[in-house]
Amino acid sequence: MKELIVKKIDLTGVELDYASLSKGLFGLDWHQIDQAPWQAEFPVNPEVRFQVAYDQESIYVHYHVQEEFVKAQYIRPNENIWEDSCVEFFISFDDRQTYYNFEFNALGAGLIGYGTSDKASRNRLTAEEIFSVSTFTQVKNLQGNKTWDMILVIPISLFGKKADELGGTTVQANFYKCGDSLPNPHFVAWNDIDFPKPNFHLPAFFGEIKFQ
Repeated sequence: MKELIVKKIDLTGVELDYASLSKGLFGLDWHQIDQAPWQAEFPVNPEVRFQVAYDQESIYVHYHVQEEFVKAQYIRPNENIWEDSCVEFFISFDDRQTYYNFEFNALGAGLIGYGTSDKASRNRLTAEEIFSVSTFTQVKNLQGNKTWDMILVIPISLFGKKADELGGTTVQANFYKCGDSLPNPHFVAWNDIDFPKPNFHLPAFFGEIKFQ
């Protein structure tokens, strides 16, 4: 099981745009999303890495993706975001009993769910709650090489918590990249998954993250 430290940072006065926020996150460790549990069936996988940090108000997840195709069809909250070029962040605060799943495409359209691993019992957050997560994205196409970057700014209040409650705690989480309806579908994870078919909703395979 993988582990990482989520550092506390100070972004007071930083402009809310991609360039300024990425500069504020500069120097944090990058972590690879390079586990491909279903490599035999889905052999073409993107190169993905992420940074993660938090401050008094928010959790920041910064993704860097390099992939052959970039697709962003969905534009409304809680649509089938996972079919697009999609990055995901799942987090549990109660030892994997329940968890939140954050799924965002390259346009910043999002889906957020909460509940147990029984998908039939999970609930979607409202559009208003999803819009409370700010996204900052850039896309590049240099001689056919496509990369895109996204910063998710997730309000800690969305979890019904305060930053002071996170400091020193260890929770369970996983980070993903998928694209179910891309020409080369793929499903990659930070912490590996031992399951016969693609499924990210398996909290038993979450890693651990500790808030500094």
